[in-house]
Amino acid sequence: MHKKLIFTLSFLCFLSFQSLAQINVKDSVLSVSIISAHYKLMNPGADMADRFGISSGAGLDWMHKFKNNFVIGAEFSYIFGNNIREESILAGLATEKGYIINQHGQYADVRLYERGFTSYAKIGKMFPVLGPNKNSGILVTVGGGFIQHKVRIETIGNDVPQLSAEYRKGYDRLTNGFAMQEFIGYMHLDNKRLLNFYIGAEFNQGFTQSRRDFNFDTMTKDTQKRRDYLSGIRVGFMFPLYKRVPKEFYYN
Repeated sequence: MHKKLIFTLSFLCFLSFQSLAQINVKDSVLSVSIISAHYKLMNPGADMADRFGISSGAGLDWMHKFKNNFVIGAEFSYIFGNNIREESILAGLATEKGYIINQHGQYADVRLYERGFTSYAKIGKMFPVLGPNKNSGILVTVGGGFIQHKVRIETIGNDVPQLSAEYRKGYDRLTNGFAMQEFIGYMHLDNKRLLNFYIGAEFNQGFTQSRRDFNFDTMTKDTQKRRDYLSGIRVGFMFPLYKRVPKEFYYN
C-alpha cells in the first residue's frame, strides 16, 4: 500500500514538472487541471457519532480551474479509523466477562475498525485574494455523491467460526447512501511551482440506511433513515498539469 502511494505521488510529480516550460504562474490567470493527494481528520456528527469516533480520510481528487476561476472536480476518499463506539454489536457472542471464545476454546483476538469511502462530483470558485498570484486564494466548493461505511471485524488467526466472512455481514452495519459536501479553504499555486497545496474545512452530510437484510445481534432488520455527518480539516498537495507554451518562431 505504501509503495503504491509513493509511486503514485512520484508519478504525479513527474507529470507536473514535465509540464512547466515557460508557464507564468505569477502574472497570468491560468486554465489548469490539477491532481491532488489529500488527507483529512474528521469528527462525526448526528447518527454517525453514535457508531464511530474521530476518523481519518485519504485519497485523490481532480480539479480543473478555468480562467474565470470557476472550478469543477471529482474526488475519492477512503475512510479509516479504530474508534468504534457501538461495541455492543458482538455482545451476544461474548462470555459474561466480555470475551469471545475461538474454536480452540481460547479467548479470541477480535478487533473492530471503521472502514468506508466517499466519492463526489464538485463545482465551485476560487477567489484570488490573500495569495501571491492571481491563481491562488480562497477556494469554495460544493458537491454531491455517495458515502459508505461499516464496522470491519477482524479475527486474528481466523479461528472464530461464528465470525466467518459470511456471518460478519450480520454484524458489520454496512450503510450507504447519497451525500453532500462543502469545502472552504485556501488554495496556493506557488510562483516557482514548487509547493502547491490547499487547506481548509470540509463538511459532509450523508442520507443513508443499512444495506444488510438482518442484524444478528438485534434479531431485526434495521430500517432507520440515518443522518451521517462528518466535518473536519483537510489538506491536499496539488500537482498542476500545466500546458506547455508553444515555441515562437520569427521570420525576417
